[in-house]
Amino acid sequence: MERGKGMYLQIKEPTKRISADSVRVWRISNLLGYGITLVLAGAVLYAAYYYEWKTWIIAILTIGFMLLLAAAIWAVSIKPYYLQKTWRYEIDEQFAQLKYGRFKVRHIVIPMAKVEYVSTSQGPFLRKYGLFNVEIGTTTSDHTIPAIHRDEAYALRDQISTYAKVQLDGEHGVEEA
Repeated sequence: MERGKGMYLQIKEPTKRISADSVRVWRISNLLGYGITLVLAGAVLYAAYYYEWKTWIIAILTIGFMLLLAAAIWAVSIKPYYLQKTWRYEIDEQFAQLKYGRFKVRHIVIPMAKVEYVSTSQGPFLRKYGLFNVEIGTTTSDHTIPAIHRDEAYALRDQISTYAKVQLDGEHGVEEA
């Protein structure tokens, strides 16, 4: 049988995007994490030179530091942009769909019948830009739609809970009905 005919479902590709502010949030978060790591790695490398450690140890530390620096440049300047550009999601009465990735594309389809909870969360960097993460939980895993504006995140949480027949609980997000 050909794909799209017979017993296969016709599932429309997700089209909704996450906030463009997610790039700033991810850049700040990655800059903080990699900045601290680079300072610590630099201190170890400085100690290696100062205390005249063996040449092969200094060579390994230098290579490690350069690789860490390259990873930091990728994570701070390039990756957030591509991640935001490739993130798509779609919610309907049957499925929650998440699709993201440029080189390794992930397309996750979550049946609404399997959803056990849905919640919103917000850290300090997301709060600065008025963004929330929406987490969809099933019995075996949980999936996150990152960086959604406040009103849209709450509406999405309520929509998913309605489709999945989950009852809202003011303090803890939602619970199963």
